[in-house]
Amino acid sequence: MLGTYDFCGYYEWTFAWMTREGGHAMVREYWAEAISRDSQLHARELILGKGFEGMIEYWGHTLLEESPSQGYTMTHRPGMIRFDMQDCPSKGFLLRNGLEQYPDYCDHCMGWIGPLLREGKFTIDHEHNHCGQCWWEIRAESDSTPPSAPGALYEKDARLMPEWNPGGTAKIDRYRRSTDPDDKTTP
Repeated sequence: MLGTYDFCGYYEWTFAWMTREGGHAMVREYWAEAISRDSQLHARELILGKGFEGMIEYWGHTLLEESPSQGYTMTHRPGMIRFDMQDCPSKGFLLRNGLEQYPDYCDHCMGWIGPLLREGKFTIDHEHNHCGQCWWEIRAESDSTPPSAPGALYEKDARLMPEWNPGGTAKIDRYRRSTDPDDKTTP
């Protein structure tokens, strides 16, 4: 597996180039096809084959590889898995190095994970702040439980960090039940 620093700058540049060449729909198609159905085939097989257990197996290994300093928290209980990314190594690298060609690098995670999980009949509640912090709650599509309130379940909830929305000025992107209300191309 390539380390975060080996690919995140190239990813970010590629997303910006694709947007210029074919618009945001082209980038979303790339995420869904080239990442979700091709480069992340191992994740697809684990998650579609084993459900929540496959998610724990995949992200337990992958997050440790990408963020050995434990800039994240993964918790789970029957029927739900939760991630809080307190310090994303990928977005952090871009920020520390002044690399910003694409306006929403963070969206690529939902761009490839969303189609995969929808196919497996899962739904996602997710928010990211464009500063290297995000949270995810993944449940079965049939589970109508709303996302937890900040701090209700997890002391390391990314939304409780001072960096989450400093001064109330951060742009927070929200997905509810795997849908981005600002993007009509999201199924």
